[in-house]
Amino acid sequence: MLKLTVNGRSYAIDVEAEMPLLWVLRDHLNLLGTKYGCGISLCGACTVHLDGEAVRSCSLPVSAAVGKKIVTIEGLSKTSPHRIQEAWIEHEVPQCGYCQPGMIMSAAALLAKKPQPTDADIEDAMTNLCRCGTYARVKKAIHAAAAPSTTTARKS
Repeated sequence: MLKLTVNGRSYAIDVEAEMPLLWVLRDHLNLLGTKYGCGISLCGACTVHLDGEAVRSCSLPVSAAVGKKIVTIEGLSKTSPHRIQEAWIEHEVPQCGYCQPGMIMSAAALLAKKPQPTDADIEDAMTNLCRCGTYARVKKAIHAAAAPSTTTARKS
């Protein structure tokens, strides 16, 4: 039995220690916001936070998450949309939307570390792939969420 803390809740999960965290989240905890993309940690659709760090859950063994705080897109903000989610809407980032939970999780981790990221910081941190090519809007949304004078509220 593995004990996990996901979005502030404790779970005891009876799975193999090598099972990827992604499948525990989706198949055992029914948290479907985290997506499967490539299965080899390249695309970022499966990005979650592990103790505040953006990690790719598709290739991370669930045993590596035991004793750590896991946050998925469902738990990013408890009461209202996170400021990055609001900026995503304001700047019309999504097209198909499939990669967006992972993109948002990567952007939120970046803003937690660097509240005022430069373009270079964003380019370094945002390694997620978007088949629709929304990268310019992603950058604008991150800057908007970081800007103190933005209309996007800072709720999280």
